[in-house]
Amino acid sequence: MSYHLKLKDKSVQKAVQRMAGSQIGKAIKEIDDGSIPPGKTVHQVRKRCKKLRGLIRLVRPSFKKYSKENKVFRDAGRDLADARDAEVMVETLDLLADSPDDQLDHSTILPLRDELIARLSDQTENDAIGDKLATVRLTMTEALARAKDWTVKEDGFEAMAGGLAKTYRRAQKALAAAEDDPSPAAWHEWRKRVKYHWYHARLLREIWPDMVGTRRELADLLSDLLGDHHDLAVFARRMDDWETIRKDPRLGDLLRGAIAARQEHLLEEALPLGRRLFAEDADALNERWQLYWAQWRTAA
Repeated sequence: MSYHLKLKDKSVQKAVQRMAGSQIGKAIKEIDDGSIPPGKTVHQVRKRCKKLRGLIRLVRPSFKKYSKENKVFRDAGRDLADARDAEVMVETLDLLADSPDDQLDHSTILPLRDELIARLSDQTENDAIGDKLATVRLTMTEALARAKDWTVKEDGFEAMAGGLAKTYRRAQKALAAAEDDPSPAAWHEWRKRVKYHWYHARLLREIWPDMVGTRRELADLLSDLLGDHHDLAVFARRMDDWETIRKDPRLGDLLRGAIAARQEHLLEEALPLGRRLFAEDADALNERWQLYWAQWRTAA
């Protein structure tokens, strides 16, 4: 796996250039691979865009072109959002059908699932998705050429300290905001900040695999819990647009009940984990990781 800093990297700048080139190159190959279903391609390319944004966010204070490049990868991912969202709606319905609610089983949701599958097909099997992927491919090709000349003005841990701390503080603030105003939008905002911290733990995992690796795994779990919560919120918001629900309001009521119960369960798991994960002061975390970095580099 190439999405992390390595001892053999001659500098942080070289590491960033290497990882950016790898993620962009993989995105291009995935778009070009005709054997991959369109929905899978969209999912993979959006993941590449998010990983690229996590990478440059780590070196943000030292990377003058951050704002420009972040917008490029953000917009590329957004261009493919509709197709991915359609697939997520099917996955979310299946998750609800696996809930303990005896009133909501696979036979009950089958008509709605058929409708959502049809919507997914419309998003991924027409010319529109091909055109969008072609546009993203051009964007990635241009970004690949630029990434070879990216400049990170600092080196060593100093190149990453500001980005690491800023992302961590934002996750802390987003958690506090969600606890004060527990709306779906607030939980989603927290999830985005957790996700960036997860990327940073992935990027720096080699500085102490056991310690940082455990943090990476916990941040990944927290991100998944909050991601499921967000998917359920989007599902609930869109239900009234679906023909099956308009014809069968009782099904809508059953689904809303199952969604509320599932979201409550997810937050019961996520909140204690998140409070522990982000309990430490950002400066203290930075100091610890800088010491890990220094010890790790002595082996270079």
